[in-house]
Amino acid sequence: MQNNSQVLASALAHHQVGQLAEARALYGQILQTEPGNPDALHFLGLLACQLGQHDAGIGLMEKSIAAHPNAIYYNNIGNMLGQKDRLADAIEAYRRAVGLKQDYPEAHNNLGNALREAKQPEAAMASCMLAIAQRPGYAEAHNNLGNAQQDIGELEAAAASYREAIRLNPDYAEAHNNLGNVLRAQDKMDDAIASYRAAVALKPDLRIAHHSLGLLLKARGEPEEAIRSLRHALDPNDADAHNSIGTVLRDIGDLDAALTHFDTAIALRPDFAEAHCNRGSVLRRQSRFEESVENCIRAIELAPTLAEAYNSLGIAYYGLDRLEAATLSHKHAIELDPNNADAYHNLGVVLLKHDKPHEALESCHKALELADVSAPMYISLGDILRALGDLDGAIDAYLKALPLDPDPVQTYNRLLFSLAGSAKFDADAYLKHARRFGELMSMGVKPYVHTPSHDGSRLRVGIVSGDLRAHPAGIFLESVFRYVNPARVDLVAYATYTLEDEVTARLKPHFSAWRVLDGLKTEEAARVIREDRIDVLVDLSGHTAYTGLPIFAWKPAPVQVSYLGFFASTGSESIDYFLGDRYVLPPGEESQFVEKPWRLPDSYLCFTPPVDDVKVGPLPMLANGGAVTFGCFGKLMKVSDEVVALWSRLLHAVPGSQLFLKSHGLDTKGAQLTTHRRFAAHGIDASRLILEGASLRPEYLATYNRVDIVLSPFPYPGGTTTAEALWMGVPVLCMKGDRFLTHICESLLQTADLADWIAVDEEDYLAKAIAFASDPQKLAAMRAGLREHVLASPLCDAPRFAKNLEDAFHGMWARHVENTKEVAPYAD
Repeated sequence: MQNNSQVLASALAHHQVGQLAEARALYGQILQTEPGNPDALHFLGLLACQLGQHDAGIGLMEKSIAAHPNAIYYNNIGNMLGQKDRLADAIEAYRRAVGLKQDYPEAHNNLGNALREAKQPEAAMASCMLAIAQRPGYAEAHNNLGNAQQDIGELEAAAASYREAIRLNPDYAEAHNNLGNVLRAQDKMDDAIASYRAAVALKPDLRIAHHSLGLLLKARGEPEEAIRSLRHALDPNDADAHNSIGTVLRDIGDLDAALTHFDTAIALRPDFAEAHCNRGSVLRRQSRFEESVENCIRAIELAPTLAEAYNSLGIAYYGLDRLEAATLSHKHAIELDPNNADAYHNLGVVLLKHDKPHEALESCHKALELADVSAPMYISLGDILRALGDLDGAIDAYLKALPLDPDPVQTYNRLLFSLAGSAKFDADAYLKHARRFGELMSMGVKPYVHTPSHDGSRLRVGIVSGDLRAHPAGIFLESVFRYVNPARVDLVAYATYTLEDEVTARLKPHFSAWRVLDGLKTEEAARVIREDRIDVLVDLSGHTAYTGLPIFAWKPAPVQVSYLGFFASTGSESIDYFLGDRYVLPPGEESQFVEKPWRLPDSYLCFTPPVDDVKVGPLPMLANGGAVTFGCFGKLMKVSDEVVALWSRLLHAVPGSQLFLKSHGLDTKGAQLTTHRRFAAHGIDASRLILEGASLRPEYLATYNRVDIVLSPFPYPGGTTTAEALWMGVPVLCMKGDRFLTHICESLLQTADLADWIAVDEEDYLAKAIAFASDPQKLAAMRAGLREHVLASPLCDAPRFAKNLEDAFHGMWARHVENTKEVAPYAD
């Protein structure tokens, strides 16, 4: 009969090769004859832990140690305690092991690993180095040393440690993965990808390496390979894995697939707060804002301190235009996580929309301090600065966003809009950026090919715009479309924004079809237009919000033209013409455009008289003791430093005069203080300024009855405000410009036969303003008849303008037919 020593040796042999049932039976046999045998107790306990019976196993191991304390026992129980997340107890066990046996490299290594988990990286490094000193070829200890070095930011040292571990054991997949982590932290992305690929080649089931590889491949613009790697990382029953792949799919825009994974994560773990939060973020991107709110609130119920859930909730509330709720949500996210740059950024966006640009600027600056710079943050900074009137500051922010933006169409829209109105950038500088936008817009696009299919007696004209509503575009076109002859032009609307109002309702009957492109991909939108057999496609937005310009790169119509919505070249060679008039497109300025100029015979603008019956009042200065009130009701961004300086000279030159500024945002104390300071720098007391915020249109129009002369800013003059001022009997003084935008007010005044109100330079502007202000009788007489004068001019002659517009479209079509030299069916 075997003695217990022989039985133990046999049990250990079975144990080591994974024959656990046999080993357990043999350990039990020993304990039947010798209940206190420490080895049998210890290894039976270890076997129990391996079978998932940790509590019972650790109890047996503790009995073995009590009976016979030794280093190996302490090291092994330390491993088991660590698996049960009893980290402090594990550390104590490892310390006892090395206390009993100083030259025990495995225990020193395990202690180092546990100390690292306990956030004691310096102590962890010391233990790992003791293990290495005792066994220089110990690859695992070099790997663990690298982990601790990485924790304290010693990336070069960590990389060296991982490389040594790999040199000692080239098949060490985890070390390859860890080296990849360091290389990624060093922004050595290609090298990191190589390390992750080596790790998964050696160990195909190493999910963490697949996951990291997927994230880097996604960042490098290889989404298909990224998804493949992430799917390798996916454990079907692991809610965390589903949540992770869902976030990547969301970030690359595969929202439906992302939603499926978040749903699975929640099904696997209904109390998974992060998955509820992420699901809400996808629903928000799908414009399902109410559902998004529900998911975010559920996440908060499950995890009240989850800052990201409040942040995502705020974005959903923003989508519902519930700005107060959005503000509170983002502020709560910041309270929970004061270093949450995204929450500060999103708060800034909300505050800007809530007409609090100064607070928005503070929040945006905080976001930029906390996070690595990003395109969205610089874009928001630019938007805020533009709202505050700092056009050049906005341009600087947009320029910083460009190289960071993987899809810079919206950045270019903002930049080009701002460049066109800046006095510090000439037309050549603008066109350089516009051409670059055009090049980017056409990348990867296969334009449709067209040949004429009819004689052009009746043209289908598509109008692409997000502004067919109470917007300058809608206001100027409302009366025109009423008179477009449907026998010559069949109008089809392509709305890039879903908001509709009373102006939309009045416009719709003039279109034979009204299609909504909002939510469609660019290629899909182009296909819709192509299938409608549009002859002339009109861009009515240019580089403004809700632009449809990328659609034009597909050339869905044979003739494409930009008109009204913008005031400079689109930069897109797929657009054939830029429609203007002889004032905004004078001979000699054609080189400022990629498009060919097409000039209407009168102004390119036709003003639709307001439906609001607001009467023209008497000249205010007659009731003010002869003191003149100058006014400007345009955007603050138009009031440049040069404008402030000249207007200040005018106020000094005309005693008792006041300047009335009415603009969106001027009802805030911050904007008022800033404006007062700007004029105070030129010696103008705050008492000389009247500052008011925006108001509803009837009240806004009535406000012109408090102004004697409107001053148009430069180089970005008033357009709609000029026409409205003239309608309200108030003459407008402007300065001659050198490009389309700067000519807009000229065009309106020339068409209204008010050319004497156009100054050639700053000195002439000043002289004219002083002269006009000194003749109240002439101003009063002008005011009394100005509305009727404007109504009788081509500026308000909608039937005449509609005929001119029809002729322009037919002229473009005729040129297209002539250029193709033959009549043939549409090419496929």
